[in-house]
Amino acid sequence: MNRICQVTGSRPGYGKQVSHSHRRTARRWEPNLQNRRFLLPGEGRWIRLRVSAQGIKTIDKRGIEAVAAELKAKGVKL
Repeated sequence: MNRICQVTGSRPGYGKQVSHSHRRTARRWEPNLQNRRFLLPGEGRWIRLRVSAQGIKTIDKRGIEAVAAELKAKGVKL
C-alpha cells in the first residue's frame, strides 16, 4: 500500500543514512500515517481516511466538511 497522506499528499522522503565511518546507505523517511475515522455531519456518516499527523492538524483547522469537499473535487472516493 502506498505511504501517501490523502489530505496533504505527503510521501516518503529519500536520502542517505551516514554511519560513524561515513559509509552511506539508502534509507527512507516515512510520513507519520494514521488510519482515522471522521464523522461527516452533513451526510450523517463516517469516512475512513489515511492521514498524516499534519493532515489531522489540517482537518482540525479547516474542518472535515471543507477537506472532504476538496477531496471529492479531486476525485477521491470517500
